[in-house]
Amino acid sequence: MATEVGAVRVEKPWGYELIWAKTARYVGKVIHVRAGHALSLQYHNRKEETLLLWRGRLQFELRENDRMKCWEMAPGDRVHVNPGAVHRMTAIEDCDVFEVSTPELDDVVRLEDRYGREGTTDA
Repeated sequence: MATEVGAVRVEKPWGYELIWAKTARYVGKVIHVRAGHALSLQYHNRKEETLLLWRGRLQFELRENDRMKCWEMAPGDRVHVNPGAVHRMTAIEDCDVFEVSTPELDDVVRLEDRYGREGTTDA
């Protein structure tokens, strides 16, 4: 499977995703989160991802050893999220996050969601 040409913008209630690379082995995207908005508290069964905060400030939550850790990220900070790890991003300021992940874009299990999407999965 070759890389698709061009970027695909996917609107979300918290901002948007700009998918700029998609192959059978990986996906690259920019996640834009508007200030005060949050992604779902979620986990992935198969998807593995690394996130790099490019612009803005955000609060990151990650469950480790049955405890939720929460910290503020600044530009240049990064985090790796393994399959099964519960996590959430909340924008303190408008944020742009680079995500590189395995290609399972529809592998999202939402535990909590401000926008009424608990339990659903989507690309």
